[in-house]
Amino acid sequence: MNSLYRILVVEDDPADALLALQALKELELDQETLVLSDGAQALDWLRARGDRKDRPPGQPSAILLDVKMPGLNGFEVLEQIRADPALRLIPVVMLSASGQERDVRRAYELGANGYLIKSIDYHASSASLRAFARFFIQANEPPPGCLPPLRTTPSRVLL
Repeated sequence: MNSLYRILVVEDDPADALLALQALKELELDQETLVLSDGAQALDWLRARGDRKDRPPGQPSAILLDVKMPGLNGFEVLEQIRADPALRLIPVVMLSASGQERDVRRAYELGANGYLIKSIDYHASSASLRAFARFFIQANEPPPGCLPPLRTTPSRVLL
């Protein structure tokens, strides 16, 4: 596909990726979302290198980044994003099954803009993912180089 995405979801668990897409579909954002299954793919896409070198210019409005992944984990990816002047301003929200204080603290120390805890309750997880999208994709003014907010029309109020 040769389009630019508002949301980049980096998630190695297909069930969790599907849950994110289903939640975003309720807000009509599933077609504006790219799901990648590991940190290396995400960095290649963000940096437009390797097999992603021909993607359109620009960056997503937000990244939803799983913490525990094989290869580069979410913390390592976040470190690289924050160290790269071309990427460091992109909002990154961490996604994890862990609510342990050390994990939450580390995410924020590395520059995360938020931290969502995966729940075994579908409705709770879906509500968190929709809240993330409402803020970062519809309300928040993203940094330069990212897609602008998706403003709702009166017939499409999503609150």
